[in-house]
Amino acid sequence: MNPKLLVVGLAELTGRPLPRIPEPDLVMDDPDKVAAYTRAGREDGVMAPVYLFHCLHLCEVIRPGDTVLDLGCGPATQLAMVARLNPETRFIGVDLSPEMLDRATTYVHEQGLDNVEFILSDVQHIRALEDQSVDVVMSSMALHHLPDVAALDATLGEIDRLLKPGGGLYLADFGRLSSRLGMTYFAYQYADRQPELFTLDYLYSLQAAFSLEEWRQAWRNRLAERGRLSATFLIPFLVTIKSPPRRAIPPEIRQKLAQFHAQMPSWHRRDFNDLCTFLRMGTTPLPLDHQHTGYGSSA
Repeated sequence: MNPKLLVVGLAELTGRPLPRIPEPDLVMDDPDKVAAYTRAGREDGVMAPVYLFHCLHLCEVIRPGDTVLDLGCGPATQLAMVARLNPETRFIGVDLSPEMLDRATTYVHEQGLDNVEFILSDVQHIRALEDQSVDVVMSSMALHHLPDVAALDATLGEIDRLLKPGGGLYLADFGRLSSRLGMTYFAYQYADRQPELFTLDYLYSLQAAFSLEEWRQAWRNRLAERGRLSATFLIPFLVTIKSPPRRAIPPEIRQKLAQFHAQMPSWHRRDFNDLCTFLRMGTTPLPLDHQHTGYGSSA
């Protein structure tokens, strides 16, 4: 474990709750910002450990033949990664930024994926989709772009409207930290390996995150019967809402994810292991025991 995380954890224990500062741009349409976010956020960038972590959980709730809705898909990096692993599943990415969807469309075409389509829409009201029309709803690190807690509540209500009975669910986003030290640590951790605009956007995202209590309230109101809410232990950096597993992860997918893990640099493997450890301590089990599948090595 990175010893700096212990310092951040102490700051969280002693800090007072910070006020939420909404994103400067609720819709990311600035071409320079979109380019910086896309470049640093691809699979081989600083977000690689997070993408792997989300894929592990998503592949438990997605089944062949499903229709999967991704809210706030952005440039589709996470979406494309999951779609490649699940070629017999249909994916629909939703975003309110035309610039993001242009890049997403280009990216999935470059990846040779024919099981992904996109909708330009506000995630609070997706009028193109009927009630109970999707098997799985996913969202990764996007809902902090919503303007306020009322919008978060409305979005979780829209998820409940669209999702079939017994459907799969995996939502993941930042939780708002209680210390500037924590926000600065995570935003600037790899500042020398990412564009400055990405670092600033990362900091803005952490400032715009909903608190764990705000997440709990919206979850109780809308999705308590659909899935379980969890957060990373001590440092609520990550909040998830996940339905019960709908399948065991097939061996061929486990092998591909293990290869992805093995190809990451050592600092990314360490970050992945830290994320697994802190969410495990927060009582969320991993879909794979990384200590017994090659995911636990810190070399």
